[in-house]
Amino acid sequence: MTAQVIDGRACARQLKEQLVGEVAAARADGVGIGLATLAVGEEYSAGAYQRRLRRLADELGVPYLHRALPATASEAEVLAEVELLDADPAVSGILVLRPLPPGIDEARVFRAIDPLKDVECVHPENAGLLALGVPRFVPSTAASVFHLLDTWLDSVGEDRAAFYHRANIVVVGRSNNVGKPAISLGYERQATVQSVDEWADRTTGIGRHTRWADVLVVAAGKAGLIKAEHVSEGAVVIDVGINPRTAPDGTVHMVGDVDADSVAPRVRAITPVPGGVGPVTDVWLLRTTVRAARLAAEARTPVEVP
Repeated sequence: MTAQVIDGRACARQLKEQLVGEVAAARADGVGIGLATLAVGEEYSAGAYQRRLRRLADELGVPYLHRALPATASEAEVLAEVELLDADPAVSGILVLRPLPPGIDEARVFRAIDPLKDVECVHPENAGLLALGVPRFVPSTAASVFHLLDTWLDSVGEDRAAFYHRANIVVVGRSNNVGKPAISLGYERQATVQSVDEWADRTTGIGRHTRWADVLVVAAGKAGLIKAEHVSEGAVVIDVGINPRTAPDGTVHMVGDVDADSVAPRVRAITPVPGGVGPVTDVWLLRTTVRAARLAAEARTPVEVP
């Protein structure tokens, strides 16, 4: 079996075409859109993500603001920056880039974000709505995983509902921004969902769980974790990993959590790294920023009393 490569760049282009229309419609309705990112310290993957978002925002004509603090910044300084972005009427979406330096309470920072500007769904209010199946926003990476799956199912003529109802989805990784939301989105599609993390790899062996997967979503942050012996024949593999690796000549490239060379011959379909989940994630975040702008505009509109 030779795996079909799920082309994230092609999927992102289609989504971007829709987003162009959404941005234009919002502007025509007088809705102001603006994305702000906040970085604390310098981390390669976060920096690469921020630069991609800036390019995409520029292409769409969406105002973009990036705030950068040194790794030595205090928690109070980070919270002060979030407060400024919360109060800025030109900003409709706020993204605090991970990871935050040790000593800064990530949960406290996320609680400080205005829930209506929380485009990554990290505020407890938004995370709770997602877990209850009534999301205000959906985290961009987890949303992109299922957008890619849905689009691929359409392309091969599979009925989405029938596929998910019989599918066993195994999610490797339990992060608040990818693993846990992906579990909720799997439940929403009425699939059987199993969650494992690095402890399974250290104890019972991760393959004991992953080999049962019809769909394997890998978001563990560990390069090459999943190899041929960890997957069943005919599975669909979505690799969320983005791990920087430095070549002998000093150039940096990204590799996934899946050893694609060994896995691809066994599975039905697989996403590449780069060019898989990442490009869709970028567009999805801007799409959510437009939705956040509309929700904010609706919240500001006075209700007419008859």
